[in-house]
Amino acid sequence: MDRSKIIADKAGQYSKAKEFVDPQGFVNFDSFKLSDLAGKKVVLIDFWTYSCINCIRTIPYLNAWYEKYKDLGLVIVGVHTPEFDFEKDINSVSKAVKDFGIKYPVVLDSNYGTWIAYNNNYWPAEYLVDIDGFVVHSKFGEGNYDETEKIIQGALAERGEALGLNTSIPKDMANPDGAISVSPF
Repeated sequence: MDRSKIIADKAGQYSKAKEFVDPQGFVNFDSFKLSDLAGKKVVLIDFWTYSCINCIRTIPYLNAWYEKYKDLGLVIVGVHTPEFDFEKDINSVSKAVKDFGIKYPVVLDSNYGTWIAYNNNYWPAEYLVDIDGFVVHSKFGEGNYDETEKIIQGALAERGEALGLNTSIPKDMANPDGAISVSPF
């Protein structure tokens, strides 16, 4: 199918991803724009804060997905939006990133600019941005990791097709060590 037709169909179904708004700092990378990745990568944006137990229990899956799919075109970006004032300190966020073994980029959203741009209300919250820059999936809270991973796999397969790559996307599900699987209620 023609890419322009695919993009036009998506425009009627999905919204475009929003840029990071007024970041207060970065961990694990230098500044970049989300639009720089459109047409090149699939991006999973994860809103989190380091003292949120639900966020903490999600991190092993994010780390596993990053390791498993980073060479296949997935970029994960943690958007650290603090619930409490003490979570605004970049040194504390950097320490938490190190302690949790996070290797993917983290944007500090201490003034809630990106949070507001996404009209987000939850920790954790994930938004999957496809190769064309559309938010094709959102997930709030813990659980349903297999469902999210299948959608990531589909977005990566579409990326491969769009870029004319001959890549094979693994179909197995990540099962990170020490992860706690929680059923949503």
